[in-house]
Amino acid sequence: MPTLSWRHHTLIQSLLSRGPLKEDDFHSIFSHVTGKSPGAHLQLFNEYLRNINVELGYVQFELRACRNQYDGNVYYGLVNNISDDQSKLGTKYTVPQIAFYKGIVEVIIQDVEAQGSISNIQALNIRMENQIPRGTDSQSQGGPTQVPPAFKNFSMAQKEKTLEQLMQDNWLCLTLDGKIGLGVRSFLDLRSWFRTNEVPACEVCNEAAVKAQLCPNEGCNVRMHPYCLKKKFSRKQVERVCPGCGTKWPGSAVKAEAVQEENDPNLTSQNSQPPEPSVRAKRRIREVGINNAESDSCPVSASLHETKRVTRNSARLKSFR
Repeated sequence: MPTLSWRHHTLIQSLLSRGPLKEDDFHSIFSHVTGKSPGAHLQLFNEYLRNINVELGYVQFELRACRNQYDGNVYYGLVNNISDDQSKLGTKYTVPQIAFYKGIVEVIIQDVEAQGSISNIQALNIRMENQIPRGTDSQSQGGPTQVPPAFKNFSMAQKEKTLEQLMQDNWLCLTLDGKIGLGVRSFLDLRSWFRTNEVPACEVCNEAAVKAQLCPNEGCNVRMHPYCLKKKFSRKQVERVCPGCGTKWPGSAVKAEAVQEENDPNLTSQNSQPPEPSVRAKRRIREVGINNAESDSCPVSASLHETKRVTRNSARLKSFR
């Protein structure tokens, strides 16, 4: 069993106290405490991460990297890998606030155009009764759903304040066009939830394509993140066509350039502006519920240990349970 030094503790404490950090910032801290650059000492950097995660695993935590789908930057953060009644006590959010957050996530991931965001008005009009936990006595007996008073009394002002808190805590974010999208902490914590609930995945990296560009062919379900799209079509002798159906992909050819592998924890941040997704006729998809428990100040918990491949043509979402 590896023994963590003060250097390991410093890396952990930086994420605990400051929240998710951009790759450059996390690498800078690593360089200061070890005197070595992650780029020049990749094996050492990976060894530090492995040793940290071995120790964190005993308390069901994990140091994880993810990419912000709105700007392409890589972030590092700590996540809780377990959801139980005890972990629920760690959240600072109330039950209505958590339900409100879940409703926002639900609407964003149901968008068949994969724009990855909703307007402020859409967020404020989220129906709280759709987030009532399943399995209540009235529901099990076929009776009408009873809306808790806390949900009924959750005012517009409370919703606005909750939005501010969620954005401040990086569960949500404000996109460049002034809309509300998922924050870095959501991408970190919900990775396995996306997979379990078959959120359509990016053709290149197989991560949930919340913000993505869609194949122009209406009958094809292929979608790719803007940065994955750039990576794929920047390779030499790669024709700019859909890998699923062969339809010509819109946009001009990308100049060939060296691009790091997508899911490597040591990715170099990409600061290119993501292109807007193509306009596509809206299709109706069925209503889904999100009822999973939150964990350790996290409105929704997730585990990284599920690795099954999700189908691209599935628009079906299971409940958080």
